[in-house]
Amino acid sequence: MMTRNEKNEVIASLKEKIDNSKALFLTNLIGISANDAVAIRKNVREANGAIVVTRNTLFEKAAQGTYAEELLKGLKGTNAVAFAFEDAPAVAKAVFEASKDLEQVSLGNGFLDQKPLDANQVTELAKLPSRDEMLGTLLATFNAPVSAFARLMNAVKDELESKGVETPAGLATEAKAEQKPETEEASAE
Repeated sequence: MMTRNEKNEVIASLKEKIDNSKALFLTNLIGISANDAVAIRKNVREANGAIVVTRNTLFEKAAQGTYAEELLKGLKGTNAVAFAFEDAPAVAKAVFEASKDLEQVSLGNGFLDQKPLDANQVTELAKLPSRDEMLGTLLATFNAPVSAFARLMNAVKDELESKGVETPAGLATEAKAEQKPETEEASAE
């Protein structure tokens, strides 16, 4: 049994997590093995998040006066809350991936930037690429024109080298040499 001071510490910690999180999602870790729970917590922690399992009444008291009050009020059954402090899709994905392998784990309603999400929206959020994947895609998009230009310039250089042109000055000389016979032929006619 928890003492009043321990309860107050848990409530203060939860309230701080609610205030500092970019997103939070209801989930459940009850009924899974300790190793599975540790693995899920580790994945969420790597995504800069946290999962808290405690009494529903403590969740409710911690949420009083916050944007999450309606979500955490009157919870029934066993619940856990996953908090995302930076990358919300990565935290949702960590719980979602666990729910594929473990039927006891579910991803429920939540909040993203203090806006309510239903379970379907949270699942869609979990299916988004992570922040690092999105940044990689963006970087590849930025680099594509530069890479294409570099390949083109390299192909032109290779083509000129295959024709025996070593410098740009040699190219200009070749072009003049090609033009002279045409002008001589034109004047001969």
